[in-house]
Amino acid sequence: MNEIVDLVYPPVVKIVQGLWRYLGLRFTFIGEANIPRNGHAILAINHVGYLDFAIAGTAVLPAGRYVRFMAKKEVFDHPIAGPLMKGMHHISVDRSNGSPSFIAALKALAGGEIVGVFPEATISRTFELKEMKSGVVRLAMESGAPIIPTVVWGSQRIWTKRIKRDFGRKNFPIIVAMAAPYFIEANSDIEAEMGKLRSKLEDLLKIAQSHYPDSGDGEFWQPAKLGGSAPTPEQLVEIIAKEKREREIN
Repeated sequence: MNEIVDLVYPPVVKIVQGLWRYLGLRFTFIGEANIPRNGHAILAINHVGYLDFAIAGTAVLPAGRYVRFMAKKEVFDHPIAGPLMKGMHHISVDRSNGSPSFIAALKALAGGEIVGVFPEATISRTFELKEMKSGVVRLAMESGAPIIPTVVWGSQRIWTKRIKRDFGRKNFPIIVAMAAPYFIEANSDIEAEMGKLRSKLEDLLKIAQSHYPDSGDGEFWQPAKLGGSAPTPEQLVEIIAKEKREREIN
């Protein structure tokens, strides 16, 4: 097993924990015991806000673990965020060529690490689950690592796509729910396993939403089907088409 020396991760964690205190966030972790104290695992996480990776990573800290997140290459290219991401041994994903990142994730898992993956790839603007990429299932099949379905709920109130970020002290509740780890056989049907993962994430999302203390009636961060003003999937198709037309004009 390859030992990773973490010199950057611990001080970054302290800074992030200081940000959580400043924001007054109220965390609830469901299923913390499902995070292994040692050995490899894959966190398959929904995506509702820009801080999901930091929040999911915070939920894993009580187990004494760090998560190596797979994140788009553009983040690693940033002059400030890039060196930090590299220093924390996160994994750069080039969307035009995913093979190197897949191999890097396999190496991290072989070294006994926890790898964090966002199967939806981008933030869901409806705050419901989007279509998911199959990479997480293929990682589990090739590495033998268990998948831990994970849901973050509430982070979209702080900073999400197309909504101005709110870094004022708001005392927002944040829920992270983690399901029991499960394994995928190497010769499994990928589509069937993607359906299974989606079902597990949907069930977990319902649990997180049912435990959330704020109603969100009429609020931008609540899905339309739960009484919020977030766009429905059908409305989002129209919104994206309009945005595309406006970009072409400009």
